[in-house]
Amino acid sequence: MPRYKLTIEYDGAPFFGWQVQDTLPSVQGALEAAVKAMTGADLRVHGAGRTDAGVHARGQVAHVDVEKQFPPGRFRDGLNAHLRPHPIAVLEAEIVPDSFEARFSAVKRHYRYRVVNTRANLALDVGHAWRVPRKLDADAMHAAAQRLLGKHDFTTFRDTECQAKSPEKTLDQLDVMRDGREIIIVTSARSFLHSQVRSMVGSLVWVGEGRWTADDLSAALAARNRSACGIVAPPEGLYLMKVDY
Repeated sequence: MPRYKLTIEYDGAPFFGWQVQDTLPSVQGALEAAVKAMTGADLRVHGAGRTDAGVHARGQVAHVDVEKQFPPGRFRDGLNAHLRPHPIAVLEAEIVPDSFEARFSAVKRHYRYRVVNTRANLALDVGHAWRVPRKLDADAMHAAAQRLLGKHDFTTFRDTECQAKSPEKTLDQLDVMRDGREIIIVTSARSFLHSQVRSMVGSLVWVGEGRWTADDLSAALAARNRSACGIVAPPEGLYLMKVDY
């Protein structure tokens, strides 16, 4: 039974997250329906991470086991044909060893968050970025972000419904860059807690607005208390960019 590794991009706006839901549309559900349409079997598509409702992906990774072997290009194209008109595209399909697990074989995940720093309403970016009208100091945000690098207890930046066994994570990268009116936050780690990226971004925006200093961010981290967190950024600005194996 061949195992296929899928690299997927999607617009998360129409979906209630990655994970299959009983009555609500999900990315995983749409993919599994496409697999069934192509193979005739009810098969589980295993993802590298469960993105929340409204979160997008440029490089989500999944795997699925099928009974019949298809040439990888044909499998990719067949899935894409059955995925229409969903805003989901299988970018690559490849046959991998049975030992490959989309979730557990991953060694690093890369996310990007888009903030559009403008007084004007969004037009082309609506649903795909967070509009923040107040002027932000990206340099101050970047300097403060470095306080979060390394291994920490990230309870403060953890959703109350997070099911991870431990709040300790090692953050390898958290960079803030301005490009015109857009501010990009790039972060990488082996894994993240539920809502960790959005919570960190929201707190960094408070730094950019001057409401917090870098010391305030450090104090929030040290508090290990969800109530110490700043605002949580909305999901529409968040993108899963790549998963390393």
